[in-house]
Amino acid sequence: MTNEATNELSVAEQAAITSGSDFWHTTAVESAGLPALTVTDGPHGVRMQASEGDLLTGIPATCFPPAVASASTWDPELLRRMGEALGDECRAMDVAVLLGPGVNLKRSPLGGRNFEYFSEDPILAGELATAWVRGIQSKGVGSSLKHYAVNSQETDRMRISADLDERTLREMYLRAFHRVVTRAQPWTVMCAYNKVNGVYASQHHWLLTEVLRDEWGYEGLVVSDWGAVVDRVAAIAAGLDLTMPGPDAAGDQALVEAVGNGSLDPALLRTSAERVRKMIVAAGKRTATTYDAAAHHALAREIAGRAIVLLKNDGDVLPLASGGQSVAVIGEFARTPRYQGGGSSQINPTKLDDALTEIKASTGAEVRFAAGYTIEGTAPDQALIAEAVSAATGSDVAIVFAGTVHETEGADRDSIELPAPQLALIEAVSAANPKTVVVLSNGAVLRTRPWDQGVAALVEGWLLGQAGGSAIADVLFGRVNPSGRLAETIPLKLADHPSYLDFPGENGHVRYGEGIHVGYRGFDAREQEVAYPFGFGLSYTTFTYGTATATVSGAGVEIRVPVTNSGSRDGREVVQAYVSLPGSTVVRAPRELKAFASVAIAAGATEEVVLTVERGDLAYWETRLGKWIVEGGEYLVEIGASSRDIRATASAKIDGDPARVPLTADSSVAEWFADERGSALIKESFASATAGDSPLGALAATPEMLLMLGSLPLSRMAMFPNSPLTTEVVASLVKAAND
Repeated sequence: MTNEATNELSVAEQAAITSGSDFWHTTAVESAGLPALTVTDGPHGVRMQASEGDLLTGIPATCFPPAVASASTWDPELLRRMGEALGDECRAMDVAVLLGPGVNLKRSPLGGRNFEYFSEDPILAGELATAWVRGIQSKGVGSSLKHYAVNSQETDRMRISADLDERTLREMYLRAFHRVVTRAQPWTVMCAYNKVNGVYASQHHWLLTEVLRDEWGYEGLVVSDWGAVVDRVAAIAAGLDLTMPGPDAAGDQALVEAVGNGSLDPALLRTSAERVRKMIVAAGKRTATTYDAAAHHALAREIAGRAIVLLKNDGDVLPLASGGQSVAVIGEFARTPRYQGGGSSQINPTKLDDALTEIKASTGAEVRFAAGYTIEGTAPDQALIAEAVSAATGSDVAIVFAGTVHETEGADRDSIELPAPQLALIEAVSAANPKTVVVLSNGAVLRTRPWDQGVAALVEGWLLGQAGGSAIADVLFGRVNPSGRLAETIPLKLADHPSYLDFPGENGHVRYGEGIHVGYRGFDAREQEVAYPFGFGLSYTTFTYGTATATVSGAGVEIRVPVTNSGSRDGREVVQAYVSLPGSTVVRAPRELKAFASVAIAAGATEEVVLTVERGDLAYWETRLGKWIVEGGEYLVEIGASSRDIRATASAKIDGDPARVPLTADSSVAEWFADERGSALIKESFASATAGDSPLGALAATPEMLLMLGSLPLSRMAMFPNSPLTTEVVASLVKAAND
C-alpha cells in the first residue's frame, strides 16, 4: 500500500500522522501537502464542538432519531436518506468523517449505549448500517463503523474482557461489521475500548488484520476510540492506523524508537501512514455546501413517525379524532421531551418539537395538561398525581407520557423498570379513565408488565430526535399509520433475559454465557414467554398473507409471498423471513432472521413481496474446520409479522458445503463410526478383535457396549488388555482415514 508520497515522509512524520493533533483533528504535514482533517461525533447528528472548553456542546445540527428508534423502521432506504442528510451537514461544517454508525449487538437491555445501537440481531443491524454508510459516503464524507468489537456494555468499559467462543463471535458479534465492511467499505473502522478474550481491541492483530483485512478485504483505516490505545507500538503492529485524540508525543517517539531498534517493522508504520494519507486525499475531494434545516427537520419527523411502535390498541382507542374528543395530556415528558441519550452523541438541535404543543395543534377539542411527576423525582408526588387524575377524569382520553430519566455513555442501567412516580401515575390515571394511552420515551426496553394490562393503548416512542413531538402527534391522530417494529425483545422481567446471569461480569471479565442465543434466539430456544416479541408492532390496518414459495439458486433462496392490506387504511407492513434447519447437526436457534422488507400497501391492495436469503447467511461457523459451512438439508422458511407471529411457511432444499472433519486419535469411537471412511476402518479393526481373544472384541460385538464406548477417544483403546488397537495401529488408522 505504500507509495512514493508516503515514502517521502520521515519516520517522525509517519508517526505523527498516525495520531491526532487535538481532540477532533488529524495531524497536518504541511511539507507533504497534507492538511488536518476534522472528525466529530455522530451517529444521529453532527456534534461539532462549539467552544474549546466544552466538549459535549455542539453547534446547532439536526438531531435525527437515534439508532434505537431508526432501527424500528426496518427500512434501509430511510437510513440511506438520513446518511445523505448527515453528509450534507458535515460538508456544511467542514467535517471529513462522522463517527458512526454503531452496530454492536444489544446483548442486554441494561446496556448504557443501547440507544446508539440498532438491534439484538446482526442481519437487521448490518442492513441498516450499510445503508447509512452508503448514504453519508455518497456525499464525499467518511463514516466510522464502531465499536469493533464485542462492545456491548459500559461497566468497566475501558478494561473489561469480553470472553466468548469463536462461533458466537463470528455468527453474532462480527456479522454486522462484516456486512457493512464488505458492502459499503466505510472509510474508517473504530476499535473498541474493551478486550476481546483477554486482548485489547486496539492491539488485537487477529481482529484488526487477519479478520478485518485479510478475510474481509477491508481497504480503509482503523481508528481508535478516544483513549482506547494502551500501547502505540503494539497497536500499529496489530493493524490500528490512527490513534485519537492527540497529540501523543510520547507515543510518536515510541514508534520512532521502535522502528530504529528494529522492534517494529518500518513497513507497518509506513502502511498506517499511507492509509491516513489516502483518507486525507479522499476527504479533500468533497465540496462545501449548505443544507436546508427545515427540510432536514421534516426528514427527522418522517423517520421518527416511522420508528414509533404501536404495542397495544384495545378497542381501537387510537387514532384519535382531530375534534370532538377532549384529551388529557399527562406527564412532564410531554412538554419536556426526552429525545436523545447522553454522552458523545448528544446533539444541540436546530429545533425541538414537544408533544404537548403538537397535540394541541392537532385537535380543536379541549386539551388539559398535568405534569404528574417531576423528572428527577424518586417518590410519587401525590399532589401531582391527584391533579393528573382530575384531568383524566374530565377528559375523553388520557395520554400519559412516561419513560426513562436518562441513558448515557459511560454507565449501564441498573434495571428495566419505569421510575416509581411514573408507575404510580399510570396506575392512578388508568383507574380513572379506561381510555388511557401510554407513550414511552426510552433508549432501551422497559418492563411493561403488569401495568400495561390496565391501559387501553401503549405506544413505544423510544428516543425520537428533535422532531419526536410532532411525530408522536402524527401517529396519535392517524396522520401516520404506525409501522414501526421492535428491533429488540421486550421481556416480562429482566431475569428472563438470556444475558441475565452473565452481565456485566466481574473482576475484569464478562462471560458471554448465552453464546449464540442472543435476544430473541434465547427466548425462543427456551420457549420463554415475553411481553412483546422481536419484530412485533401493530398498525391501524390489518394484513393477511398468502401462500409463500421458496426458490433455491446458487446465490441463496428467493422467497415470494403475497401480502394484502385487508383493512380500510393505507399502511406499511414489515415482512420478516426466519430460517431454521430441523435436525441440524449443530446447535441452532429455533429461528433466525435472514431477510426482511418494509412494504407500503394501499387499503385493499395486494403486493407480492420478494425477499432474498443469501446463501452465505445460512452458514454457521464450523470451529473444527475454522471456516463457514452451509449445512445441507431441508430448511424451514417462516414468513411472519414478528418472530412469534408466523403467517406463511415454505421449505428450501439446500445442498451443503463439503465439510468433512479430519479424524484423529482423540476422535471418539462414535465420531469414527459416524464418518463413512472411518467407520469402515474401525469396523474392520473391531472385527479383527472379535475374531481373537481380546476382551475388546467381546465388548465391540455387543451393541449396548458400543454405545458405552461411543464417547471413548480411539487412542484410549490401546489401554485395554490385549487390544489390537495399539498406538501404532491407531496412528495407521488415522493416516488411512485422512489420506
